Amino acid sequence: MANLHFELVTPEKLVRSDDVFMVVVPGTEGDFGVLANHAPVMATIRDADLVIYATEGGAPETISVQGGFAEVNDKGLTVLAEAVS
Repeated sequence: MANLHFELVTPEKLVRSDDVFMVVVPGTEGDFGVLANHAPVMATIRDADLVIYATEGGAPETISVQGGFAEVNDKGLTVLAEAVS
Protein backbone atom coordinates (compact mmCIF):
# COMPACT_ATOMS: atom_id res chain seq x y z
CA MET A 1 0.00 0.00 0.00
CA ALA A 2 1.14 3.53 -0.75
CA ASN A 3 2.37 5.76 2.05
CA LEU A 4 0.89 9.09 3.07
CA HIS A 5 3.23 12.08 3.22
CA PHE A 6 2.55 13.82 6.55
CA GLU A 7 3.76 17.19 7.79
CA LEU A 8 3.08 18.79 11.17
CA VAL A 9 3.89 22.50 11.30
CA THR A 10 3.59 25.21 13.97
CA PRO A 11 4.22 28.94 13.50
CA GLU A 12 7.71 28.40 14.95
CA LYS A 13 8.94 25.29 13.10
CA LEU A 14 8.40 22.16 11.08
CA VAL A 15 7.74 19.55 13.79
CA ARG A 16 7.57 16.45 11.62
CA SER A 17 7.77 15.49 7.96
CA ASP A 18 7.73 11.85 6.89
CA ASP A 19 5.80 9.11 5.16
CA VAL A 20 3.34 7.19 7.32
CA PHE A 21 0.53 4.67 6.89
CA MET A 22 -2.31 6.68 8.47
CA VAL A 23 -3.05 9.71 10.66
CA VAL A 24 -6.22 10.19 12.73
CA VAL A 25 -6.94 13.92 12.90
CA PRO A 26 -9.04 15.48 15.73
CA GLY A 27 -11.37 17.60 13.60
CA THR A 28 -13.76 20.05 15.24
CA GLU A 29 -16.63 18.10 13.67
CA GLY A 30 -15.19 14.72 14.68
CA ASP A 31 -12.07 12.62 14.25
CA PHE A 32 -11.19 11.44 10.75
CA GLY A 33 -8.56 9.06 9.43
CA VAL A 34 -6.36 9.97 6.48
CA LEU A 35 -4.71 7.32 4.30
CA ALA A 36 -2.78 7.73 1.05
CA ASN A 37 -4.96 8.93 -1.85
CA HIS A 38 -7.56 10.47 0.48
CA ALA A 39 -9.98 12.91 -1.15
CA PRO A 40 -8.94 16.57 -0.81
CA VAL A 41 -10.35 18.23 2.31
CA MET A 42 -9.63 21.14 4.62
CA ALA A 43 -10.80 21.08 8.25
CA THR A 44 -10.29 22.91 11.50
CA ILE A 45 -8.84 20.86 14.35
CA ARG A 46 -9.56 20.94 18.07
CA ASP A 47 -7.20 20.60 21.03
CA ALA A 48 -6.56 16.85 21.20
CA ASP A 49 -4.12 14.15 20.08
CA LEU A 50 -3.08 13.37 16.52
CA VAL A 51 -2.72 9.59 16.26
CA ILE A 52 -0.01 8.52 13.82
CA TYR A 53 0.44 4.99 12.50
CA ALA A 54 3.86 4.66 10.87
CA THR A 55 2.99 1.22 9.45
CA GLU A 56 -0.17 -0.80 8.92
CA GLY A 57 -0.90 -2.66 12.15
CA GLY A 58 1.91 -0.82 13.95
CA ALA A 59 1.67 0.77 17.38
CA PRO A 60 0.25 4.30 17.26
CA GLU A 61 2.17 7.40 18.27
CA THR A 62 0.32 10.43 19.64
CA ILE A 63 1.18 14.10 19.46
CA SER A 64 -0.97 16.65 21.30
CA VAL A 65 -1.99 19.61 19.16
CA GLN A 66 -3.76 22.83 20.05
CA GLY A 67 -6.02 24.31 17.41
CA GLY A 68 -5.27 24.89 13.77
CA PHE A 69 -6.10 23.40 10.40
CA ALA A 70 -5.60 20.16 8.49
CA GLU A 71 -5.32 20.06 4.71
CA VAL A 72 -5.35 16.94 2.58
CA ASN A 73 -4.32 17.34 -1.05
CA ASP A 74 -2.59 15.33 -3.75
CA LYS A 75 0.75 15.83 -1.93
CA GLY A 76 -0.48 14.38 1.38
CA LEU A 77 -1.61 15.69 4.77
CA THR A 78 -0.42 18.94 6.32
CA VAL A 79 -1.47 19.87 9.85
CA LEU A 80 -0.94 23.53 10.74
CA ALA A 81 -1.21 23.58 14.54
CA GLU A 82 -1.13 26.62 16.80
CA ALA A 83 1.03 24.61 19.24
CA VAL A 84 2.15 21.04 19.97
CA SER A 85 3.15 19.37 23.21
